[in-house]
Amino acid sequence: MQHTMRKDITMASGTIADDIRLKMGILSPAERKVARVLLAAYPSSGFETIATLAERAAVAPTVLRFINRLGYKGFPDFQAALRTELDDRNASPLSLYEATDDAGTTDSAAALMARSSQLFTTAVTQTLAETPPHDLENAIAMLSDRKKRLTLVGGRFTNLLAQYLGLHLMQLRDDVRFLPDRDVERTAILAALTRRDAIVIFDYRRYEHDKLAIAKLTQENGGKVIVFTDTWLSPTASHADVVLPSQVTAPSPYDSLVPTLAVIETVVAGIITTLGGEAHQHMKHSEDTAHRIGLVRSHRNGTHRARAGVDEVSLLHFAIQTRRESTQRTACSLHHLGKFRKPRGSSPV
Repeated sequence: MQHTMRKDITMASGTIADDIRLKMGILSPAERKVARVLLAAYPSSGFETIATLAERAAVAPTVLRFINRLGYKGFPDFQAALRTELDDRNASPLSLYEATDDAGTTDSAAALMARSSQLFTTAVTQTLAETPPHDLENAIAMLSDRKKRLTLVGGRFTNLLAQYLGLHLMQLRDDVRFLPDRDVERTAILAALTRRDAIVIFDYRRYEHDKLAIAKLTQENGGKVIVFTDTWLSPTASHADVVLPSQVTAPSPYDSLVPTLAVIETVVAGIITTLGGEAHQHMKHSEDTAHRIGLVRSHRNGTHRARAGVDEVSLLHFAIQTRRESTQRTACSLHHLGKFRKPRGSSPV
């Protein structure tokens, strides 16, 4: 069969920004000043001159010492690494496909399955191992807080994951909704945000500009922001209370969402444990309501689902409808709203 897969790429364990954050505890006070200046406007700050960084941090020779502390031979070496990171961050399925040097080769089905198994296993394992425990705990606590009103939104592909998480949450607690696509409805919800709100955003390379605006609005109104993203980190991460990054390694030019799904399943398990009996009662009430309106039917051997809350057919129909609506919106409104800019682009997800 046609082999259209990109090369096996071992995903970096994180960005330069991640490395800086991890080293904060061992930096000198002067070096921490440089670190904060870089992180405040990352990644563009990394392309400033040494003199500019030194002026902003109110230190001088410390900038080079800091760069050396990160493991780079000099400032040009640091900026070269940053450029490589930005290239990866802005990659699209098309650019990844065109960068593959083995597009004309073939693979057997067995070889493809073996390769996929290795890639997905490694990506999921690495994602869960690198998920900061405190971020996972905060995400679970926030999503379990019944005083919070939860709103979920995703991208062109990741809207499926927002729906997947949201449908689970709806079975476990009240006050869960999806951010509507239609302009008037979306504007009404965003205009009414308060400190009671928590927004869950899915944003992967190439990042969508409206997600950054949503995160800023939520933060400005005192709400909380949870961001699911990739290892290069969506710009929304700088306005988030919790960031849950995932690997995206895949056997095709498309970024994989399998590791993100594993994180979602982990979060859901944590919410069920946190809510305890409340989750159980809510599920029972939901099941009873579904039974009364004919969505499930009972048999002698128990209750069986006539239509599942998250069944495969519904999810497939949703995916088809989402793709169709996305195409229509792209033609009539997305350019007007400024979600996509010509160039280095908007996210494959």
